[in-house]
Amino acid sequence: MTRIKLREKRQLTLPAEVCEALGIKPGDSLGVEIKDGTAILEPRRARALRALHAVQKAIADAGVTEEELLEGGRQVRKEIFRERYPDLAAKYGV
Repeated sequence: MTRIKLREKRQLTLPAEVCEALGIKPGDSLGVEIKDGTAILEPRRARALRALHAVQKAIADAGVTEEELLEGGRQVRKEIFRERYPDLAAKYGV
């Protein structure tokens, strides 16, 4: 186990081997979760990728094609445009 020390301003310095193992570099953001008295650090990028994979799986499980998803997005954008800008929507036939 690698040991690190909490400094006066509550700062931690992660050793290079920890950063390399996590695939992080200076300036990257980490999420911190406390579970059963243990701090768990996770690169925000990893959390975002996990969420993206979950969305992709949900779409695949629902049987929605990429084209159907894109078309649904287009329809929603048109509806929002018509609600927010009714005069322009009428003018341009949206």
